[in-house]
Amino acid sequence: MIPRALVEWEVADHDADELVVTEDMRARKGEMDARSDAFLVLPGGIGTLEELLEIWVARVLQMHDRPVVVVDPDGLYDPLREQIRVLVEHGFMRPASAELLRWAGTVEGAFDLLEDELRHATPTGPPDEAELLESEP
Repeated sequence: MIPRALVEWEVADHDADELVVTEDMRARKGEMDARSDAFLVLPGGIGTLEELLEIWVARVLQMHDRPVVVVDPDGLYDPLREQIRVLVEHGFMRPASAELLRWAGTVEGAFDLLEDELRHATPTGPPDEAELLESEP
């Protein structure tokens, strides 16, 4: 899935089994969300980090119940993991929110986590206002 502007920059993988071109990045994210059973995050740059945080926050807010697994074989995201630990330690994040983001050192480990979470998933919808107020720190 790729926004039209990036196709013009010749970033598109024209050899892919399916190449979905969207009008812009927001449409791309909406299409990825609609098609996803789970989210597998690979090492990447600022765009990857932004998308990781968005889908993780949506999971914390119970806007979806799909697993979010980060594959980090080389420790690229170690500073993020440390920041999450600090946020929990200082009370800016609940441990349960941190635990919704799963980490794997290998692709095989990531698939194991995804399969385990999908096997035990229970469908949820968006929280109602009372649930959100009860969950405030």
